[in-house]
Amino acid sequence: MSELSIEISDFQQHEKDTGSSGVQIARLTARINHLTEHLAKHKKDVSSRRGLLMLVAQRRKLLDYTRRENEEQYQGLLKSLKLRR
Repeated sequence: MSELSIEISDFQQHEKDTGSSGVQIARLTARINHLTEHLAKHKKDVSSRRGLLMLVAQRRKLLDYTRRENEEQYQGLLKSLKLRR
């Protein structure tokens, strides 16, 4: 896969947590990394590129929400997922 291996369990607040913003952001980041690699090989795949842009927008919205609600968690997510900003 990619050089950034993402373990969802690192972002869970409890054992059965699948819907918190941290988990959602981690899962979206994994999908974005996978699609980015795919598009590096298949430059003319327009539908996948559109899907990638939609995922990036969705992750941005979740990151904005996390920043508003919990700045400490936001900074931790950026650092652990190696995201800019």
